[in-house]
Amino acid sequence: MPDLLIRKIPKELHSFFESARKSQNLSQREFFINLLQRVKEDPEAYQPNLFIEPHPSIATSEGPHEFTFIDLFAGIGGFRLGLEKTGGKCLFTCEWDRYAQKTYNRWFGDVPHGDIRELDISTIPDHDIMAAGFPCQPFSIAGVSKKKSLGRAHGFKDIAQGTLFFQLATIAETKRPPVLFFENVKNLKSHDSGRTWQIIEGTLTDLGYKVFHKIVDAKLFVPQHRERILIVGFDKKVFGENVKFEFPDPRPASVCLKDILEPAPDAKYTLSDHLWSYLQKYAEKHKAKGNGFGFGLANPDGTTRTLSARYYKDGSEILIPQGKGQNPRRLTPREAARLMGFPDDLPIAVSDTQAYKQFGNAVCPHVITMVAKEIVKVIKAHKTSNVVKERSRRYVARSEKCLHAS
Repeated sequence: MPDLLIRKIPKELHSFFESARKSQNLSQREFFINLLQRVKEDPEAYQPNLFIEPHPSIATSEGPHEFTFIDLFAGIGGFRLGLEKTGGKCLFTCEWDRYAQKTYNRWFGDVPHGDIRELDISTIPDHDIMAAGFPCQPFSIAGVSKKKSLGRAHGFKDIAQGTLFFQLATIAETKRPPVLFFENVKNLKSHDSGRTWQIIEGTLTDLGYKVFHKIVDAKLFVPQHRERILIVGFDKKVFGENVKFEFPDPRPASVCLKDILEPAPDAKYTLSDHLWSYLQKYAEKHKAKGNGFGFGLANPDGTTRTLSARYYKDGSEILIPQGKGQNPRRLTPREAARLMGFPDDLPIAVSDTQAYKQFGNAVCPHVITMVAKEIVKVIKAHKTSNVVKERSRRYVARSEKCLHAS
């Protein structure tokens, strides 16, 4: 196969190719072969908009910033939106799903690195905050005591081996970011009878981080009941043992479901008679058994249930009532975006099915911003304290010098 050459292409495209290539740690040849292979496998996912500039509403300026961060298990960039709004600058991103990559690239102009397990950690830039909405996986703690007695590997490098959390722990151990900022489902603490949380918290503590966590409901900002656990860790070698961080406790917003609904949604989002009949019968069957399963007919003046990644299947968890004689309807993809707190000027770059999956898996940017503001307070206080200490040290040194001179 002849060598691949790039000649006489616009400067902005060359810059894009180089940025994408470096973010994936590939040679120029490897990058283009990989890109062409992915186009061959899924032509629809790689239309010309792969090469457009980041959306102007969120393009990051090159001006001063409060902190730097990396965005792991990035999805479509909920963490990034929230952190950039707080003054952060993203230096690196990783997301394996190719449809989420398409949306992320459309919004931010970055092509995320694919598989976190294939990352060369040494190529990740130094950063202030490691952000990640990592998946919840079980750990096995059987045999740890026996392995310890035999002098074999134990601790998180043994227990978490093969899980995606292990990748985060390894990156944290290697890069030593001053702050960790993670998000996960509410039941992370009860997952696998509590063993998962025991290992996660213990691992971060063993790595030298002061760990804070709290379950936060996104209904503080959007008309959706969406509880997620937020985990913040501060490196004790940087901030000390007594880290003065608290999760905020803001007042709930006054926004309700009807505030985000489109005035004239397409008729295709209205449930068919067959699907609506099925959902009603399904709900009646489980009600008779004493179960709570069934569709959720949302109150336009209130909040909805949690939007899930499976919403594309039938929309049953959040159905919007319509006029008399009409079947209820699903949310439109734009309404799903609003329900998560994503602004209208960010284009939906994928199919309805993929959009529902992406928004159902996303992080609410408003929640991230709320917590990030408190993290920034700690960072600023630390910097101020260091400045005061340095000034005090210089004053003492000058005083001693004057005394010796006299």
